[in-house]
Amino acid sequence: MKVAKSELDALARREHGQPHAILGAHATGDGVVIRALRPGALKVSAKASKRPAVELTQIHPGGIFEGTIEGATLPLRYKLKIDYGPGGKFTIEDPYAFTPTLGELDLYLLGEGRHEESYDRLGAHVRKHQGVGGTAFAVWAPAARAVSVVGDFNSWDGRLHPMRSMGSGGIWELFLPGLGPGERYKYEILTADGELALKADPYAQETEHPPKTASIVFESRYSWSEDDAGFLSRRREQLPLSRPISIYEVHLGSWRLNSLEDNRPLTYAELADELSAYAIDMGFTHIELLPVMAHPFSGSWGYQVTGYFAPTPRYGSPDDFRAFVDRMHAAGIGVILDWVPAHFPRDEFALARFDGTALYEHADPRRGAHPDWGTLVFNYGRHEVRNFLISNALFWLREYHVDGIRVDAVASMLYLDYSRRPGEWVPNEFGGREDLDAVAFLKELNEVMYGRDPGIISAAEESTAWPGVSRPTYLGGLGFGFKWNMGWMHDTLAYFQQDPIYRRFHHHELTFSLMYAFSENFVLPLSHDEVVHGKGSLYTKMAGSDPWQKLANLRSLYAYMWAHPGKKLLFMGCEFAQQAEWSHERSLDWHLLEQPAHAGIQSLVRDLNRRYRDEPALWELDSDPAGFWWLEPNDADSNTLAFARQSRDREGSGEAGSRVLVFVANLSPVPRMGYRLGLPRSSRWRELINTDSSYYGGSDVGNLGGVAPEPIPWHGQPFSAELTLPPLAAIWLIPDE
Repeated sequence: MKVAKSELDALARREHGQPHAILGAHATGDGVVIRALRPGALKVSAKASKRPAVELTQIHPGGIFEGTIEGATLPLRYKLKIDYGPGGKFTIEDPYAFTPTLGELDLYLLGEGRHEESYDRLGAHVRKHQGVGGTAFAVWAPAARAVSVVGDFNSWDGRLHPMRSMGSGGIWELFLPGLGPGERYKYEILTADGELALKADPYAQETEHPPKTASIVFESRYSWSEDDAGFLSRRREQLPLSRPISIYEVHLGSWRLNSLEDNRPLTYAELADELSAYAIDMGFTHIELLPVMAHPFSGSWGYQVTGYFAPTPRYGSPDDFRAFVDRMHAAGIGVILDWVPAHFPRDEFALARFDGTALYEHADPRRGAHPDWGTLVFNYGRHEVRNFLISNALFWLREYHVDGIRVDAVASMLYLDYSRRPGEWVPNEFGGREDLDAVAFLKELNEVMYGRDPGIISAAEESTAWPGVSRPTYLGGLGFGFKWNMGWMHDTLAYFQQDPIYRRFHHHELTFSLMYAFSENFVLPLSHDEVVHGKGSLYTKMAGSDPWQKLANLRSLYAYMWAHPGKKLLFMGCEFAQQAEWSHERSLDWHLLEQPAHAGIQSLVRDLNRRYRDEPALWELDSDPAGFWWLEPNDADSNTLAFARQSRDREGSGEAGSRVLVFVANLSPVPRMGYRLGLPRSSRWRELINTDSSYYGGSDVGNLGGVAPEPIPWHGQPFSAELTLPPLAAIWLIPDE
């Protein structure tokens, strides 16, 4: 079987899309002809078992060799012996002797955008194929004229390992026998314009430490613990909506530094010990990590992702991160990841114009370029792009056992005119501003995640009034489990920044959130976004002419937040009143805990978390108006407000009715004596939390632990009591039954 010169020329130029049609073993009338592409080799021979070696003849100056093993038949196992003269001699399995590692079903599902485990088929995977160990490579690059795998194993020479096209779906594939974990690699892509682009693997599961950008062949050897299995089993049986959720938001690189080793960040292994112990001590139920996916620019905090399937190598290996999650689960702490499907950076080695065309992004900059961040926007209307993102979310849930994702910048996905002036955006097919492709993608994402992994958390950072963000898709919603309550955050911080003398004019900034509190399943976030970019820390935001007043306001804010309907999220450092604005380049100011006032704030957050977890009234009916009612929403002149929370009725379980908790706050700097407050029950009420306790840094004004109500109706309740309300403080009361 003679090969046309034009075919050989194309192969030598790295322009042939079907190298296996020429290279490897092919049946002829005389036996089996073997061809090999080895530029620079002096001699090449083929050795089949139980047959003498056959020297191959160079048939093209580009390094193509050919020879026939007479009398042989297919399938034929053989090895190539290559002599580079001074460069050495090598014996290898021929990569072009193997059948494809992707089946027809894989190709069909990938083309349809329905392959939920595309991460197990695309990328680099160590496996046995036809009885031989090696690494299977596969990449999606439909507009490429040719693709090669390059790496240390072939001196980054794109001529040596051209991949084969698997058809119209745009998948390229190659199995490299003998190649194992730890090998660095990229794809060399010949674009339609004739340019060569060197690209990292979009599906790489390990990457080099920045500023290096190569992908790394990875094979997990991690064995999950029984503690993790038990945690996941319990997770599947629990409904997050009716469970206590208090989230500690963490940037791993700056939470705590190792001062004994040049202030380096802690490793995943060190964080597994220290962060899990701290989260347990503080009473948080979950940690939420700013993006841990591989990113080259540390100043992006992880929000400009280039390696969606690889944890950042800054703190350790992928299996080290698995061990981190495992340790958190053993401690009873859930792990939520920030996830960024809204945009990706323009780095030339990554997704941008991956095959020489706008592949993952829109070609039209009015849709494909993000005006705020200088990044690119995913093309959600493309099957393969949706598949890439959905399988990525599933990948972290399945392969790393994380307990949920928080989707970043959802508002920027939903609106075609987000941060764009007139003329800078393209309306949808109905002339509207909604991105219908993004809406369909988000619905599918949540349907698939909740359908495959019940009990997980899917939360949206969505700052507009888009309806039904956390409602099921069958009711017309986007299908998220939770939505960040950005309105509550904005109004609450605005109120606490006011001097108490002016708060009477801003009183309903605190009460307005209850107008919509049950329209979504909300998380109340005091996140990293509120303590960066010149906004100052929560401490500096608080009104007050001296540190005592600032800390008193902060204590009141936290007590109000933990009593308000909605799950809780607090950024690291806020739990002890970090004074400086957060910076990713330095550690939190842990030395502040040497000061009793800051240690008191930490003690308060610890107690709020513990009381919150123990009190079903604060979380069982978070998304149900039956779990909340106002006692006093209108006392603006006194800067005072009060409300009640309750749990489900427990009569059927042997308990007397529902659990009830009353919250009352005096947000003036003067105590209020004899303040009558309506109470729903006749039993004595005890103080569960008093933020003015000296234990928290307060002045110890209070009610001697509790009050006895009188049968005097007040605030619409059958009973009432006169309370002493401490200054700039909040009190939680529960019936002493």
